Amino acid sequence: DAGVHSKAWYAATCDRKMAEDALYRSNKDGSFLIRKSSGQDSRQPYTLVVFYNRRVYNVPIRFIESTRQYALGREKSGEERFDSVAEIVENHQRTSLVLIDSLNNTKDSTKLKHIVRVS
Repeated sequence: DAGVHSKAWYAATCDRKMAEDALYRSNKDGSFLIRKSSGQDSRQPYTLVVFYNRRVYNVPIRFIESTRQYALGREKSGEERFDSVAEIVENHQRTSLVLIDSLNNTKDSTKLKHIVRVS
């Protein structure tokens, strides 16, 4: 278990559109939640959804089978790995998360500041 089910930031029944709508409504930089990924893929079980600068970013959370750990985004050398999804959230409440916009090829960063609940 990734340690998500009892957490306030985990939106268990939320799809991508619901998550994005909730974050646009919050309209606060650093608003976030975690949802199940759209594709039922065990290697990418969750998605971190973050609002920053009037945009919503969907950041895949990968599960690394060989180490039983989690990491954000596409695989890269020297990436940070975590023992649970909760550790990812706790880490990025303290340190900035880099947000990459692949369409415009821009980078931003923000901390995870405001938990958004999906009603």
